[in-house]
Amino acid sequence: MELDPGLQAFAEESHELLGSVEDILLQLEAEPGNDELVNELFRAVHTIKGASGLFGFDEVVAFTHQAESVMGRLRDGEIKLNDDLTSLFLGCRDHILLLSDNAINEIALSEDDKSSGSKLHEELGKYLPPRETHASTADKPATVVDNGVDSARQVASDNWHISLRFGVDVLRMGMDPHSFLRYLQTVGDIVNLTTLYEDLPSIREMDPESCYLGFEIDLKSEARKEDIEDVFEFVQEDCVIHILPPHSHIDRYIELIKSLPEEDYRIGDILTMTGALTQRELEEALTTQNQDRQQGEEYEEKEHPLGEVVVEQGVVETEVVQAALDKQQQTTVKKAEEKQSIRVSADKLSEMINLVGELVIASANTEVTAHQAGDDNLVETTAALSHLVEEIRDAALNLRMVEIGTTFNRFRRVVREVSRNLGKDIDLIIKGGDTELDKIVIDKIADPLMHLVRNAIDHGIEMPEQRREKGKRVKGTVELNAFHDSGSIVITISDDGNGLPKEKVLGKAIERGLIKPDHNLTDEEIYKLIFEPGFSTADAVTDISGRGVGMDVVKRNIDALRGQIDVESQEGLGSKFSIRLPLTLAIIDGFLTRVGQHTYVIPLDMVDECIEFTVDGNTYIDSNFINLRGEVLPYVRLGVLFNDGDTVCNDDNKANKENIIVTRCAGKKTGFIVNELLGEYQTVIKPLGDIFKDLKGISGATILGSGEVAMIVDVPRLVQVAQSDSNGQRNSNYAEDKRSADSTNHLLNDVTIIEEKKYENARSV
Repeated sequence: MELDPGLQAFAEESHELLGSVEDILLQLEAEPGNDELVNELFRAVHTIKGASGLFGFDEVVAFTHQAESVMGRLRDGEIKLNDDLTSLFLGCRDHILLLSDNAINEIALSEDDKSSGSKLHEELGKYLPPRETHASTADKPATVVDNGVDSARQVASDNWHISLRFGVDVLRMGMDPHSFLRYLQTVGDIVNLTTLYEDLPSIREMDPESCYLGFEIDLKSEARKEDIEDVFEFVQEDCVIHILPPHSHIDRYIELIKSLPEEDYRIGDILTMTGALTQRELEEALTTQNQDRQQGEEYEEKEHPLGEVVVEQGVVETEVVQAALDKQQQTTVKKAEEKQSIRVSADKLSEMINLVGELVIASANTEVTAHQAGDDNLVETTAALSHLVEEIRDAALNLRMVEIGTTFNRFRRVVREVSRNLGKDIDLIIKGGDTELDKIVIDKIADPLMHLVRNAIDHGIEMPEQRREKGKRVKGTVELNAFHDSGSIVITISDDGNGLPKEKVLGKAIERGLIKPDHNLTDEEIYKLIFEPGFSTADAVTDISGRGVGMDVVKRNIDALRGQIDVESQEGLGSKFSIRLPLTLAIIDGFLTRVGQHTYVIPLDMVDECIEFTVDGNTYIDSNFINLRGEVLPYVRLGVLFNDGDTVCNDDNKANKENIIVTRCAGKKTGFIVNELLGEYQTVIKPLGDIFKDLKGISGATILGSGEVAMIVDVPRLVQVAQSDSNGQRNSNYAEDKRSADSTNHLLNDVTIIEEKKYENARSV
């Protein structure tokens, strides 16, 4: 069902606000004394309540009002945030999300959801005085007024103060000042009254029909400022009345100002909406301001701001006016930021990036054609065009780059709730949250990260008593970190728990026939066995893990993103999972090379240098390694690996010219021997279909400007091959890659034929 723009905006805003509610609650656990966070929490819920009221979502308003009331008591310091209250607020947050989504989509609540909501409502009621446990659905927060003083905060001296000066002609008009004082007692209790005689003339000059008295009154009342002002409605034009609220009201006015919606309100509107200023007082202040303005123009003086006027008149406190000014400035800044950004559908962004990719290919084709034509002016024009296309490409890709911190923050609640269920005390540490990554990649990596975090909590971190016995901190730690490295993003999930049980992993692997008892695997290769389908070392199945389902899916999902996952572990000290992913799945800068009959692309960010490959006593070590300025460098012959070339190169029969491309991945250097270096190239990544899933060492394809298809080398995979055996013997993976060289070469030819036909068809159209 397609929503109208208003409902769509409400849906997006409510989801954002409820997301912030969860983040604030989890942050408050670490900073329980942070008043600003409490205020942000209250404002977020208040905004949701107000927006729901505008759309007539009464169920949302009623439930949110109950939660807001409890949060109000938390804000006022009447209750303290503890573990149980945090869990209750988190449950309320989920229920508000359910209520708002159902209201938007016009879906009735199920009986189970109604029951859950009733239980949450009752739990909230335990934190409220009896008179506040029922919320009226007619309460519309769109109009924010102060409905009274919180009696729990009221003290004997904290009363309304009324400064009253009756007009001289009030008696002639038939008004009795004493009657107004009696009527004032119907809205509160007069706890102190002082009669002022300073305007009283001598007896000879006194007019018995004139009134010369003034009063200073302290009134204890829970009435609104407007209600108190209405007592003197019939004499307002002939009197001077200043009504100052109790000190507790000042704090309340400030909070109400902060909780107002982000709208372009004027100072007078802000003060009247919160009840700090009555409409009559506003009109008087505006009249005074207008008179001052006219006088200022006459004497070339600056305009008198309304805030200063009401403070000078004694009707509003300086603190309240300052809060209104801060709110106005905050709204102005936010509105300016909103004008600089718009919401765009992710699908539209993907479509645009696909078109930019095709533009890159077309631009490259134009450049090739220009060089073939030999027209210098045309070459210069196409070079300028290519430069602009490159800038458009970078700008388009940046549109889809988002910070990974948002994804990381989702795990705060997971860690909190799962650790509580298991009886563990675990702290989640997040680093590198501002690292940017393609949104498509972030969406697809969220589930694998979730599984790894849950595994770290369940399998990694020990129970508190076990940690105490080992001399560790009782509170365990799970750390999420993200950083850029060699054109990739690396995400690490580490814990200070028990580590992986190497012998247990080996035992399970031998038992299942995955390896032989006389194996010769490194620790890293042993730990990677946990990614085999159905592999588990858990002694018992729990709701969280232990079924052997998940780790193989994690690896499969990461492989699908052209990424890799590595494992480091020390028994008794902890484990670390490192996921290396490409920054984007769309367009990269590549380094173009030719090997035999085919062209290959190596991601440019991974290329360190290119050197001529020669066999002499200074550089050559053996068929797997060379000496690179004193550093032992493993290398891979792409022509041999892919069985690709006019003549298959080997150490006894080499082509006349060979080059070695030195790459760096995960801190490891590896060389790739190629026949020809063709230079840098903007590479539009074309994913390969399922029919080509058996390609070894290839992560995708691209179309060159000439229409030729070039394969993108899977550098991380081949680095593992080259680094696998420091003794110069390739492991079984490399042997398997070599055995599959013939079939791989056939598949490469098939890919080339298919893609080139597509290109020619598109070009002819």
